[in-house]
Amino acid sequence: MTLLASGRSPLRIAVLAAATVAIGLTAGCAGGNKAKKDVAYVARDVDTLYMTAKDRLDRGDAKQAAALFDEVERQHPYSPWARRAQLMGAFSYYVARDYAKSVQTAQRFLSIHPGNKDAPYAYYLVALCYYEQISDVTRDQKITQQALTALTEVIRRYPNTQYATDARLKLDLVNDHLAGKEMEVGRFYEKSGKWLAGTLRFRVVIDKYQTTSHTPEALFRLVECYLALGVRDEAQKAAAVLGTNYPGSDWYKRAFKLMNAKGDDITAA
Repeated sequence: MTLLASGRSPLRIAVLAAATVAIGLTAGCAGGNKAKKDVAYVARDVDTLYMTAKDRLDRGDAKQAAALFDEVERQHPYSPWARRAQLMGAFSYYVARDYAKSVQTAQRFLSIHPGNKDAPYAYYLVALCYYEQISDVTRDQKITQQALTALTEVIRRYPNTQYATDARLKLDLVNDHLAGKEMEVGRFYEKSGKWLAGTLRFRVVIDKYQTTSHTPEALFRLVECYLALGVRDEAQKAAAVLGTNYPGSDWYKRAFKLMNAKGDDITAA
């Protein structure tokens, strides 16, 4: 179940479209052969093979197109078309949602042509592949971390490109997602009475993901945990930060009531 990328946004499509134009990915039309004939090894001149692959991509058969672009590289490894076919193959695998092969092909392109003018596009494509595999916060977040790393790399290497602009938007969502995972684990610990373990998770959200939407709740949960642990001074500090930064929020109102409540019977909300 994908969470952040349930649909391909217009901005993302526009960026990809611009990239395909930039690296000559606009397709021409060619004759239509059967799929098996297309991927079977038949020695063909590079122009015919490449145009057949582009035609397949235009027709919406991205998986077949990817196989044919791979064939361009296999049959004509020293042709200038081979470099272009690598990127086209990576893009075709992405369209077909074969993310593992898309990443593998794009990274191979980067290892062979690190300084190529289309390298920014290859880095961006890798980031998209990880980004679109992000699952809900109840699952392992390895892919989310990979998306974070890849998006950060695009921004670091090419800060003034359209790829970096889109990567920054996605990075905000990725951070919010990772913060959500920390909150889920923290709430579990808190409800289990593991107050100290809970505070550690909530502190991660506040220290590492403070610009996300989860910060107000994380501060409130800290108030709860610190009161449960009997460290009222720390609870007061968390409540003060919450009041200063989110004075009108429901989380602050709840924290205020807790801090002014009589007795020490504090449980997770």
